[in-house]
Amino acid sequence: MNVIAPAEGAGRDVERAHLIALLYLPGLGPLRLRNLLAACPDAAELWWALTTPAPSGSPLARRLRAVELRGRVDQLFAAWAEAGRTVDPKAALRRHRSAGVELVMPGDPAFPDRLHDDEDPPTALFARGDLSVAAAPTVAIVGTRRATPYGLGIARRWAMALVEVGVAVVSGLARGIDAAAHDGALAAMDAVGGAPGPVGVVGTGLDVVYPRSSARLWSEVGRRGVLISEAPLGGGAQRWRFPARNRIIAGLADAVLVVESHERGGALSTADEALGRQRPVLAVPGSVHASSSAGTNHLLRDGALVATCVQDVLLALPTGGGRSPLGTARTQGSAVEAAPRRPADPEEAALLLALGWEPALVDRLVERTDWSLGATCRVLERLVARGLVVQQGAWFTQVRE
Repeated sequence: MNVIAPAEGAGRDVERAHLIALLYLPGLGPLRLRNLLAACPDAAELWWALTTPAPSGSPLARRLRAVELRGRVDQLFAAWAEAGRTVDPKAALRRHRSAGVELVMPGDPAFPDRLHDDEDPPTALFARGDLSVAAAPTVAIVGTRRATPYGLGIARRWAMALVEVGVAVVSGLARGIDAAAHDGALAAMDAVGGAPGPVGVVGTGLDVVYPRSSARLWSEVGRRGVLISEAPLGGGAQRWRFPARNRIIAGLADAVLVVESHERGGALSTADEALGRQRPVLAVPGSVHASSSAGTNHLLRDGALVATCVQDVLLALPTGGGRSPLGTARTQGSAVEAAPRRPADPEEAALLLALGWEPALVDRLVERTDWSLGATCRVLERLVARGLVVQQGAWFTQVRE
């Protein structure tokens, strides 16, 4: 695995160390930091100015106090001066490097190209792993934490199919759809040599696993792809960090796919961020009776692209600059071309044909096949076990690739 190397030059490391230290100051998030750096571009000078305040009448002090900070300025400056006594910039840099975490800034070779001209760019990114995977064609797969088996199956299978044709999967490592997408991306790497690793964008420090249920995925994504955050080590799960995280997911993606979303949620925030960046947004349609599809159905009503198979996602990707994987997908005979699959077993194939693409109850399948209830249930069990059908309560639904 390629680990991010520090940029050459002691001066760059001085800037890097002071940027990390600045991010430990209370209430100094990405927007405030960017505004302060616009007034004082040298991170070391800004650190000194905030933690050892110059006389109030000095030109630098006047510039900094004129910055739009959206808060009580006097209280902020007092808190920063107090906190500055407990943070050592050089020690902070050493701590991150010893943990395998590197800070990259605009102008560094490793800084993602897609974010250079972003409308709301990060001032700095913390990364563990191989940040070059973010240069591949990318699709963000996002959705609700309270996903159904139907949504989880689509997220995992479509992520696998995308990775198999050279598309990196970006997501947020949350429970539900995000975790299923990254799990599918890792499974595809096991099956296909040279497949791009996943990109995980998180809202905490890279040593603060959130949620704890994603601990295995965090480890694997960082080892085989890259983990990215705006938060330094120790950064907790503060509410404001997650909407901020969503803009980076959108900024790194060539297209955003929303698999399932309730009427409100982070996935819709990511979709909004993508639309603001002129990125294609696709949504998987769901039942009008399912609350888990209310958000995606509203996206479709409002003009999002319909995604009924992986080909729909691939067709939304940009074709310029040699970045589109479409040619590969059409010539390799991959899982993308094979959807929907038909099993070799004649009973399973017959039952899938009877099921079609709408949810159905067992008694309806008994009527359509003219089989006994027991025979129908046995074949359904095999299809569910193979992932070709998902069960939601008493309803069965065929899974598209």
